Amino acid sequence: MIPKLRRRQAVHQADEALLAALGYKQEFRREFTPLEVFGIAFSIIGLVPSISSVLFYAIPNGGGPAMVWGWLVASIFILLVGLSMAELASAAPTSGGLYFWTYSLASKKWRNLLCWIVGYANTIGSVGGIASIDWGAAVQVTAAVTIVYFRLAVIYLGLSTIHYSGIYTAIVISHAVACCLGTRVLARLQTVYVALNILLSVALIIALPAATPKEFKNSAKFALGDFTNLSGWPNGFAFVYSFLAPLWTIGSFDSSVHISEEASNAAIAVPWVIVGAVSMGGILGCAINISLAFCMGSDVQALADSAQPMAQILVNSFGRNATLGVWVLVVLFLAASRQTFAFSRDGALPFSNWLYRMNPHTKTPVNVVCFDGLLALALGLLIFAGQQAINAIFSMSIVATYIAYAIPIIVRFTGGNNFQPGPFTLGAFGLPIAITAVLFMFFIAIVFFFPGSPGVGSADMNYSVVVVGGTLALSTLWYYFPKYGGVHWFKGPNLPDTSGPSEHSIDVKHSDSVEVHSK
Repeated sequence: MIPKLRRRQAVHQADEALLAALGYKQEFRREFTPLEVFGIAFSIIGLVPSISSVLFYAIPNGGGPAMVWGWLVASIFILLVGLSMAELASAAPTSGGLYFWTYSLASKKWRNLLCWIVGYANTIGSVGGIASIDWGAAVQVTAAVTIVYFRLAVIYLGLSTIHYSGIYTAIVISHAVACCLGTRVLARLQTVYVALNILLSVALIIALPAATPKEFKNSAKFALGDFTNLSGWPNGFAFVYSFLAPLWTIGSFDSSVHISEEASNAAIAVPWVIVGAVSMGGILGCAINISLAFCMGSDVQALADSAQPMAQILVNSFGRNATLGVWVLVVLFLAASRQTFAFSRDGALPFSNWLYRMNPHTKTPVNVVCFDGLLALALGLLIFAGQQAINAIFSMSIVATYIAYAIPIIVRFTGGNNFQPGPFTLGAFGLPIAITAVLFMFFIAIVFFFPGSPGVGSADMNYSVVVVGGTLALSTLWYYFPKYGGVHWFKGPNLPDTSGPSEHSIDVKHSDSVEVHSK
């Protein structure tokens, strides 16, 4: 027992030394084991609940082929993005992550502005992720009630916008309270989440084909080859638009980066968690979609018109009572607060002095959790602009996150820095993988600014461009604002206990002794 404790203490000391070399003191408790870090990433992926939340993007944009082949193709590109991110995470495992890497790797002329943009893009992407996850949960809650009382084809109990908004608000508040728990409690919960996610995924893959009546089973030709496009866009564009389902589901792997300062052996654990979570999400998600494609019936239009396509498929296969049992697990299914905490630590957000406070009892950033919760509630107001407007939070979270992902990957190779990789390195494959990943993210960001169907009015437009573009425009305006703007005082990541900027680059030797190389 004592040797094990000593090894753990040695690992924590090495983690703290690496963090100090990057310019920060240890503020979080390192309570997350590698498995629990994986639990954070995989629980956010939450395959079955997440697929159920965004299946309505895949079904009208190709049906079964979009669900299966779209998932497979998108997963490969997501893995390339994840590999590039993992290499950076191994070199500099900090809760600031993306914007810290940007500052450290960009040229001196541009690093402050790029760091500022990445921080805001990552913040709105993370908050958009919270909003989209909780909105999906709100829809699933109403689906559960519908399964009990009505046929799914009926609009959910005639719920009004106010009712939906109330359910969403309650879920956001409950999640905010959970994220204020002590780090040890949150860490221990992750093992449970991993087990539940995997068991639920495997159970659905096996049980759905076994329970589906013959009239709802599809042939391989229909499930994998008959492309059913109901969107109004050309087939090629519709197929790419269906990528939103896998990109949203398994695209939030940066969650593990934002708890780097709470993870044990972070330089090794975090990058492998990114690769492992993306890989497992891609494989299991593809298997789930194959099962759904073969068991969803041939009436794609009816599924597209359904308020909750996934619940409709389960009702057709299992019946209402069994589906309710499964749906409870779907409805039951952290990291945004840590990124916001790191950004406020450097004074870049409004109310940073209030946000940058660690609760003395829970040792968690309670003020930041409340702040992110309020922003998520503000995004929920999009429901009053219409159903399509609120659905834009799914694409918005992807676009904002990809802006934050792409910039540090680009400056890694263009900033004239002396980048030293950590224990996880891509070697000679780093540059081609990075180029492919950045081009893919740029392409996807453009596609997801388009609405779900052509020729729409204001009620059906994609509000991603408004929220993401507006946030970045206002943040840039604030940066250059005369006298008070960030250009006059923001100096990038700062040491928490000093008033001056940290001048450390990601040029750290990962060995038994950690050396710091200042610019």
